[in-house]
Amino acid sequence: MADRDKSSSESGTGSAVAEPKLRAKSKSKPTPPKMLPPWKVLLHNDDKNDVVYVVVTIMELTTLKEQDAVKRTEEAHKTGVSLLVVTHKERAELYKDQFESKGLTVTIEPTEE
Repeated sequence: MADRDKSSSESGTGSAVAEPKLRAKSKSKPTPPKMLPPWKVLLHNDDKNDVVYVVVTIMELTTLKEQDAVKRTEEAHKTGVSLLVVTHKERAELYKDQFESKGLTVTIEPTEE
């Protein structure tokens, strides 16, 4: 009998190991991430900051070049408000905080779709 036990344990029939079942992969493709809703960052005119400071600050905090920063500053001065950039809400909030820390008045609002 000892020989029989030895042979059955060597052949692997004495222990039962369950093989994990593989799940069939879903055929549906993952949906690509959606674009975040756009928000406007608006520069407001004020009487306390000079034009050069506003232009330099716009170039420092955004990707706008000097010519575009001058245009936005002049528009805000003439009309009271100018569109600086359109971006997602979190970045718009960051721009607002950064401009306010430099003493400039900026508001944000969702774009109308």
